[in-house]
Parts: sequence; structure tokens; C-alpha cells
Amino acid sequence: MNYLRKQHDLFYDRTSWKNVSSKALRRDGYQCQISKRYKAIPDPAQCVHHIFPREFFPEYELCLWNLISLSFTNHGKMHDRKTGGLTEEGKKLMYKAAIKNKIDYQAAIDRMNQMIKRE
Repeated sequence: MNYLRKQHDLFYDRTSWKNVSSKALRRDGYQCQISKRYKAIPDPAQCVHHIFPREFFPEYELCLWNLISLSFTNHGKMHDRKTGGLTEEGKKLMYKAAIKNKIDYQAAIDRMNQMIKRE
């Protein structure tokens, strides 16, 4: 197991993550927030997604505003597995969160893209 993967696994075992992800699930009614927008009966939430990816924005990894409950299917639609970044749908969520939390969206995208290029 490489170092980054090991750190990834350790983070999700931490009590602080378990507490904040439980709060996000409760806040979202244990429903996938993407399917809730488009379906009469939303899919159940199966995971909690970091809107600003924690690999690039560790300062937001435990911020409740940066978390959203999703189904596995919709979570997969947020990540671009080829680049390691976000899909357009993931970037839309990030943009909305940036506006709401007064974060410079373009600077955040630039930071993420620079870090992806280094990998």
C-alpha cells in the first residue's frame, strides 16, 4: 500500500471523520442529495462526499459545509478517475459551495489543477 493510500485509509478511521460524516448524513436525512433534486423518491445515501476534495483542500476535510451525502452512483459522477480531479458535475457543486462560503472558486480550481499536474 502506498503512503497516500495509507493516509487516506487512516483518515476515514478517525473518530473526528466518523462524527462529522454522521452529522452530514443526519442533516441530509440519509438521502442522496443529487437524486433528491431529480427523483420523487430519492436514493438512500451510501457515502459522504468532500465537495472540495480533501486531497487538495485538507483544511476543509472536517467542515460540515464541505460534505454532502450521496449514493455510490452519484458519488462516482463527481470524480474524474482519469485525472484525479473533479468532473463538471463535481465542479458545479464546488462552485456553489465556494459562493456560499466566500471562497475564490477560480483560485481553488487553479490550485487543484496545479496539484494534479505535479502528480
